[in-house]
Amino acid sequence: MAAIAISTFTLVIAIFELSMADWPSGFVLLVIVPLLALLFFGCIVWSATLLVKIRAGGAKFALPFLICALTLAILAYAPLHQIALQQNFYWHRDSRERIVARVEAGELKPNVSYDKSLIALGDRGPSVSVGNDIVVDETDQGTYVLFLTSRGLKHYFTGFLHVPPGSDPKNFFEFKHKPPSQFVRYGERWYFVAN
Repeated sequence: MAAIAISTFTLVIAIFELSMADWPSGFVLLVIVPLLALLFFGCIVWSATLLVKIRAGGAKFALPFLICALTLAILAYAPLHQIALQQNFYWHRDSRERIVARVEAGELKPNVSYDKSLIALGDRGPSVSVGNDIVVDETDQGTYVLFLTSRGLKHYFTGFLHVPPGSDPKNFFEFKHKPPSQFVRYGERWYFVAN
């Protein structure tokens, strides 16, 4: 039961790590993930020690090790991050497109005093971006709108970028000094980007 509980908790954190981006990312990356890794490693070691009891107690002593091994294989080979991103994109797409339409119509304008490209959607708006803030870049071609999926240390971010028709997502102002490290098309005018 302990191996099942720890393995399940490990998989849940791995799958929903992206959803926890609203939490302070330092807390998730520096506290939760390392503690969970230690707990899971301890579970593997504990379950490996049970293997010596197979002869005396039967094959049931191999079950915890098999559960941990299966969990490790899922963590290593299953595209959990891509699954979570696809779920995030399709789950929030309609709300994000309504917000983009409002930005393009001029209803939503940058409203954060310290950043002229940031729009705080507030608590009343749908939760579609980390901190419920979106980043906009008004250009001659149209408006780029970035919905953050994570905000990391040293100006690292990931998110879904909506681009104007016929525009290149690499022209988004955040990529002027450093090109995106990840760039995946998710739909017409939608890209997942990371820097």
